[in-house]
Amino acid sequence: MLIKQWNKLPVEMQNEAVKPYYDLLRKRTVSLTIKRLFDIIMSIVLFLVLSPVFLIVSLLIKVDSKGPVFYRQQRVTQYGKIFRIYKFRTMVQNADKTGSLVTINNDTRVTKIGKKLRKYRLDEIPQLLNIISGDMTFVGTRPEVPKYVAHYTDEMKATLLLPAGVTSRVSIEYKDEEKILKEAGNVDLVYIKTILPKKAICNLDQVKNISVLGDFSLLFLTLLKVFEK
Repeated sequence: MLIKQWNKLPVEMQNEAVKPYYDLLRKRTVSLTIKRLFDIIMSIVLFLVLSPVFLIVSLLIKVDSKGPVFYRQQRVTQYGKIFRIYKFRTMVQNADKTGSLVTINNDTRVTKIGKKLRKYRLDEIPQLLNIISGDMTFVGTRPEVPKYVAHYTDEMKATLLLPAGVTSRVSIEYKDEEKILKEAGNVDLVYIKTILPKKAICNLDQVKNISVLGDFSLLFLTLLKVFEK
């Protein structure tokens, strides 16, 4: 996982706010290389080990509601690249066309099996394919849809120096999102003006302090959080 030369970055990322983060990451070549090797090896191993889970969950989704097994959505990853994230479908078909792009507490669009999958984060398992392809990493900033990335400040664009992650500090620490959105009149506006900036503070700090040990720690904390439910 090497960082591009400064003049090869997207023009919108070549700004003074991004430069300190860029310079720091350029000094972490060894850590980033280990991070990518871990991503490749572990994602392939987990994909093989969890293949029976793929089959069982796929059958449950098909029995529970109409629609495809997988949900694919455009998200933004390293250098502003648009990619399709894979998840097990947890909402009714075409849910993103009947409401906000973010979910709220007790969202009526979530299916019965979808609630269980979300509770234990099993819906994220197909993202192993995104990790294998290099579009994602195990630990990193959670990928946003292009609509929200368009509202990034210059500094927030520093999170796009690295691939998007399956889990992050925000995933573990930020617990008020669904509650805030449930009480919001305009969900998208509140997400952009209130939640996105708060998440960015945590995400940028994670970029500053990136390390292999830090990644392992976050993976462990993520597993603890899942099993606590």
